[in-house]
Amino acid sequence: SVGVPVAFTKLMLFVYVSVSAWLVGMMNTFRLASASVSTGIGQEFEFIIAAVIGGCLLTGGYGSAIGAAIGALIFGMVRQGIVLSGWDSDWFFLFLGVMLLIAALINQIVRKKAEEARS
Repeated sequence: SVGVPVAFTKLMLFVYVSVSAWLVGMMNTFRLASASVSTGIGQEFEFIIAAVIGGCLLTGGYGSAIGAAIGALIFGMVRQGIVLSGWDSDWFFLFLGVMLLIAALINQIVRKKAEEARS
């Protein structure tokens, strides 16, 4: 019996994700004093960009939860910075696109250097 127990690991991942979703839902309910099933709809692209900024590859196969959390932190700081500086909120989408391009370029450069190091 050598290796990772796949069935147990999958089960624990599902449990972890469901508990995390419950916790975030409860925090939102406490913060807003109401609940809505449509919270976050239409923001999927922003969530993906936050993960890419944190180092996850769009093609898959590489990334970490800590990197995605750091990407979300950077993403949130940029959003709040634009709001607090008094700029028009439409500028956020420009910064969103620029951050995605920069993250994708950095991912591409790192991947090529890793491939060169292997060969």
